[in-house]
Amino acid sequence: MKFEQQLSQKQRQVQQLALTQQLQQSLKVLQFSGEELFEFINQQTLENPLIELNSQYYNGLARKNTLGNTSTPVETNFGQIADTHHSFFEYLLAQVHLNYRDTPLRKLVITLISYLDNDGFLRTSLHDISDELQKSYIELLDALTLIQQLDPAGVGARNLQECLMLQTERDNYAPSIAYIILESYFDQLVERKWLEISKQLEVTLEDVQKVFDYIQTLSPAPGGFFQKDEGLYIIPDLKVDIVGNEIVLKSTRSIQPPLKLNEEYFDQFKETTDLDVKKFLKEKKQNYEWLKKTIDQRGNTILRVGECIVRHQKAFFLEETHPLRPLTLKEIADELAIHESTVSRSVNHKYLETSFGIFELKHFFVAKLASESGEAISTQQAKEHLVQFIRNEDKRKPLSDQKVVELMKSVGINLSRRTVAKYREELGILGSSKRKRFD
Repeated sequence: MKFEQQLSQKQRQVQQLALTQQLQQSLKVLQFSGEELFEFINQQTLENPLIELNSQYYNGLARKNTLGNTSTPVETNFGQIADTHHSFFEYLLAQVHLNYRDTPLRKLVITLISYLDNDGFLRTSLHDISDELQKSYIELLDALTLIQQLDPAGVGARNLQECLMLQTERDNYAPSIAYIILESYFDQLVERKWLEISKQLEVTLEDVQKVFDYIQTLSPAPGGFFQKDEGLYIIPDLKVDIVGNEIVLKSTRSIQPPLKLNEEYFDQFKETTDLDVKKFLKEKKQNYEWLKKTIDQRGNTILRVGECIVRHQKAFFLEETHPLRPLTLKEIADELAIHESTVSRSVNHKYLETSFGIFELKHFFVAKLASESGEAISTQQAKEHLVQFIRNEDKRKPLSDQKVVELMKSVGINLSRRTVAKYREELGILGSSKRKRFD
């Protein structure tokens, strides 16, 4: 068989979008959250002497926004505020010095405290610590016993079971059989083999239920209280005000930094004959103009997307139940004649402030579900029905996922059992066997 290779030349016209470096940076700026934008602009002002930023912008960013509340910026000298926060280690150490005499055992207690993790647990085996410190196991056990008598209750535990036992032991209001169940029937309690426990201890299922409910009130991480909470600082990009029955949407000023050209610096060097200086000034001025334009574009794009969202989700802002209708990124993209990825960048980590809370813009996008009536139903509505069904169920005979499927059909919503299980897990609702109660 003869193989013959033929070569030919053809001319084709192909249209491709070439992303310039500036366009890539513009897309990156659009994707920035408020905090990231602040850091980016701050870095630009350090690199470009021609960029000036109004100091009021920094004051606006310094305020802390919480749900439904915006505080007034206050000038504070942070260097004069004393840090009164004490670490978990310091708190335990203070108790040791206060309660125990200066003995070799106290020194061992202090050393052993350094092995505790942030939750207050001793994860390292006493045998391993014994080998490392060249101390006997009994000495370490004595030191650990002293640690377990400190506050908070449960500190020094080697596992969750021991942590709960230590807390129960020191609680005068604990159910009488709680410690026994935790000590001897912990696995059965967790696996909800309560009938087995009730027969072994000759108590009722209601008694076991009370112990289980009591354990829910205990702390699984005694040291967690001492973890320093840095707080969440949210800078809303948009704000909604309700005037009568009208929704008024506007950009927040703090997210639109007032950039201006440092004219004094520019005029000082623009008459220079040094070519390198001229080139430097030209590049930095172009950088300033690009940054100003990019930030304005970012604000305008987010505002346009926000206006579109508000039009579609009008009921959320006007009705007390704040219902959300089905809405997708594609619908907004088609309406604004922009790409879906642009909408995605405009809503991720961007926030809208209302009188009843602050919401991320992507919160307003809800998937559609088919209904028997043909009307689009949001996943939020389906989840609300799910919560209502489980709230009204007989706790002695909880609804199975299949039963929920049937109840959903009765209100015109078609879901598979797997979807019901998925929604239930997203809502933090346990399975039917774990929701069963005996009281």
